[in-house]
Amino acid sequence: MPAELREHAGRHYAVQFHYALPDDAWAVELSEAVPAPAAWAEIPDAASHLPGPAFLVAFIPDEDPDLEPAVHIHSHDEHVIPYEIMRWFMEQVTDQVRRCRAAPAEGDSEAAG
Repeated sequence: MPAELREHAGRHYAVQFHYALPDDAWAVELSEAVPAPAAWAEIPDAASHLPGPAFLVAFIPDEDPDLEPAVHIHSHDEHVIPYEIMRWFMEQVTDQVRRCRAAPAEGDSEAAG
């Protein structure tokens, strides 16, 4: 899934999603976005920024609905996360939790029907 990018106060941030197979969970990562390679400037519709190393990762288990989502901090450096960016990230996490929780319920109703 492509990353979602947002600019705030002159800085760029990225949220990206991927499936973490060893954890049986979806991972939602927040990072500071980095400029895309200069060579991409000539490519139509190329992204101007790419996700950098994630400093917050939310894991949302989808195999066992009894397991709670959790946010992990992955950083050796201090990061200041603006409130609006943290809200945006948590909205993305909340949406992913809803999708993961809805999937088993949809499967149950299909099995029953």
